Amino acid sequence: MASVPSLASTVQQRLADGLSAALPEAGAADPLLRRSDRADFQANGILALAKRLKGNPRELATQVVAAIPENDVLREIEVSGPGFLNITLTDAAIVRTLAARAADARLGVPFNESAGTTVIDYAQPNVAKEMHVGHLRSAVIGAAMVEILEFTGETVVRRHHIGDWGTQFGMLIQFLIEHPHELDHSSETEVSGEEAMSSLNRLYKASRALFDSDEEFKTRARARVVDLQAGDERTLALWQRFVDESKIYFYSVFDKLDMDVRDADVVGESGYNDMLTETCRILEESGVAVRSEGALCVFFDDVKGPDGNPTPLIVQKSDGGFGYAATDLSAIRDRVGSLKATTLLYVVDARQSLHFKMVFETARRAGWLNDEVKAVQLAFGTVLGKDGKPFKTREGETVRLVDLLDEAVDRATAVVREKAGKVGLNESEIVENGRYVGIGAVKYADLSTSAARDYKFDLDQMVSLNGDTSVYLQYAYARIRSIFGKAGDRTAQAHPELELAPAERALGLHLDQFGEVISEAAAEHAPHKLAAYLYQLASLYTTFYDQCPVIKPEPAREVAENRLFLCDLTARTLHQGMALLGIRTPERL
Repeated sequence: MASVPSLASTVQQRLADGLSAALPEAGAADPLLRRSDRADFQANGILALAKRLKGNPRELATQVVAAIPENDVLREIEVSGPGFLNITLTDAAIVRTLAARAADARLGVPFNESAGTTVIDYAQPNVAKEMHVGHLRSAVIGAAMVEILEFTGETVVRRHHIGDWGTQFGMLIQFLIEHPHELDHSSETEVSGEEAMSSLNRLYKASRALFDSDEEFKTRARARVVDLQAGDERTLALWQRFVDESKIYFYSVFDKLDMDVRDADVVGESGYNDMLTETCRILEESGVAVRSEGALCVFFDDVKGPDGNPTPLIVQKSDGGFGYAATDLSAIRDRVGSLKATTLLYVVDARQSLHFKMVFETARRAGWLNDEVKAVQLAFGTVLGKDGKPFKTREGETVRLVDLLDEAVDRATAVVREKAGKVGLNESEIVENGRYVGIGAVKYADLSTSAARDYKFDLDQMVSLNGDTSVYLQYAYARIRSIFGKAGDRTAQAHPELELAPAERALGLHLDQFGEVISEAAAEHAPHKLAAYLYQLASLYTTFYDQCPVIKPEPAREVAENRLFLCDLTARTLHQGMALLGIRTPERL
């Protein structure tokens, strides 16, 4: 496994050497290198330097260029404007660097030298409740961040903080005691997620109706909450039935999403029950939290209600019950203390930002978070319908997640079926590809938008072959793979001695940026940056394919081999990048 220095970092090094040779008084100045449309790169760090050294920037730039020795990487450095450097690389340097990438299983992407342990809290459905479109983003964004961070060498601990505790369980358990067969299954064989959810739904609605209309049942249900919280064995056993039944359903939805959710990673609110009392004691004894009207509260100078009075974070209510804050703070203690996390990443709806701001600040005051251990909310926006309003059914209900995913797969399968004849796909391949294209479309639409922004859920657009969609990228991958079936005895081989066409250079320079994009997406928790990179890669490949014949009209052998090499590296980069987003790339489409 050899990490390959990017062309940008090689150029950066050459310029830095030239700077310190020509201007030793400059110290370690940054050349401020970026990609440019005038040349391969532009460096404009000399402007700031000239200001500091009180010199003429064009003259300084000329001195720096003169101090860079002849080498096989930089073909031309031109001083332009007030002292910019326009830098063009040799074709050989581009091809040699790409060949080094191709020789490595990780495409030369380095591991992060300062990797730590990140606990990612994502995909948090609620027990006995159906997953709806609002659960989509946390699951999809969280799963992509798991893959991206693990690829950079981070140790990642997944945590699904499911809603599996609270007063509503008194109502559900009491109803089950009085109607003991409501969760029985019709057969001994494996229960489908759909069946599990429909019996939970039925039970939830029936118990809710009874709770709202029958005062005596309400009293029994409230007493049952007390039994649950006190750890009564029979009550806990029935509670566990709800959790197990819900998991059958959750896992079926995650399976549809092509997501790997393991039982050990599901640690719900109940997982921290034993820590709540101690969390409150530590906060109160250290003075971080204070009693106010009987409740245990944490106050903040900058958090006030509409009346101008401070709005506290309530850790324990005046009746002794614990709020969400107690659970969240206990989870932080556990993740930092037991799991040794250096980063806590919460993939949670932006509407909960204030709650998490207060929780993180409380944990900092308590000393659980500090300069070495940080907590970050990867806040996401809302899924909107085509009309730009939050996505609802015609009846105004929240859209069920399974319905959405099934429809995406149906639409995608129709698109795949239309093209299937050309590549000779059989029925089982059409069905499988339909799944990969449909689920990929949903994930990509989400991941190609910055998480903080709302996005429109438009299935027509998502499964379109044109534009910034996952299908466009999947087709680009399959198209490259099909080329190798027609290449005859020609193999993919790098030829640094060849002159590159403009479209080959553009594709090559972009391929070389893969590692930098991954490290940026990981550091900023920004999967949309990887999605944007991949879309641009597919677009540059399309231009290359149009302008640079690979098979027909037949180019010279070396040219064909070099172009096949570029095709192969593009396919591998697309495949790896899409896998990090949780999207499959079928070999034939």
